[in-house]
Amino acid sequence: MPLSPRVPDLAALDLLLSVIELGSLGRAAQAHGISQPSASSRIRYLEKLVGVPVLERTTLGSRPTAAGALIAEWARAVIDAAEQLDAGIDTLRAQRDSRLRVAASQTVAEYLFPGWLTRMRTATPDATIALESGNSTEVCAAVLDGHASIGFIESPRAARGLQSHPVARDHLVVVVPPQHPWARRGAVTLAELAATPLIQRESGSGTRTWFERAVASGAPGTQPRVALELSSTTAIKSAVASGVGPAVLSSLAVAAEVAAGTLVSPTITDADLTRTLRAIWPTGQQLTGPARDLYAIARRPT
Repeated sequence: MPLSPRVPDLAALDLLLSVIELGSLGRAAQAHGISQPSASSRIRYLEKLVGVPVLERTTLGSRPTAAGALIAEWARAVIDAAEQLDAGIDTLRAQRDSRLRVAASQTVAEYLFPGWLTRMRTATPDATIALESGNSTEVCAAVLDGHASIGFIESPRAARGLQSHPVARDHLVVVVPPQHPWARRGAVTLAELAATPLIQRESGSGTRTWFERAVASGAPGTQPRVALELSSTTAIKSAVASGVGPAVLSSLAVAAEVAAGTLVSPTITDADLTRTLRAIWPTGQQLTGPARDLYAIARRPT
């Protein structure tokens, strides 16, 4: 049932106890970090609520009236219970913040998250972090279902019910084996890419969605052709190196192979396939604890 409007708030009761303990309204105000006029106003409001004086002001300080001493005795139990409640809430927050569940698309999980995790160990050394990797559609579903507190996607848009915020950028590039004609030419057009059967990620992948969007914008009337569909970036790179066909992948994912010469990345002459990587979480919610820390780390330039 609702409390009576005559019941004082915790701050007023706590101040009354401090006045009695310290013997002075001024010292109690200082202990509570408020001005003496504010403390006086709070005590007057308390007396108005209960209907009786609770303090006697003297030249030596302040002392409780008989009614004030009785109210203080009751208030002590209330303040003790409030302190127990506060401690319990802190415990719940600590339990919540001790484990962070993250969902991330494959490019983010494999090539960006390890660096973020190293920084997280410094920021929140006691947090346990669990990472679930999938395509961007699966990451959105994990966050919407509550299986992850925060997600990171490569697709241009987040699912309905999620807010998204840019955290990083990368580039999509075409890769072929060294003996491929495009490797010798060193360049390819977007129309050529769209007309060539490619090794592609599965539907729902952010990489595939971004590429299809680029083709629709830069080469209207054409659609990318699929020679082979694989759900693993590593498998796609192996298939490209074996000569199955070209692929369009994140520059982060192929940097090591291009540097080693096992794959070649010809320039796409008429398109800039720069894309934005995004953090997502449920609309209307605030990031807290380790999730907020991870988001801040992800936004920092590498």
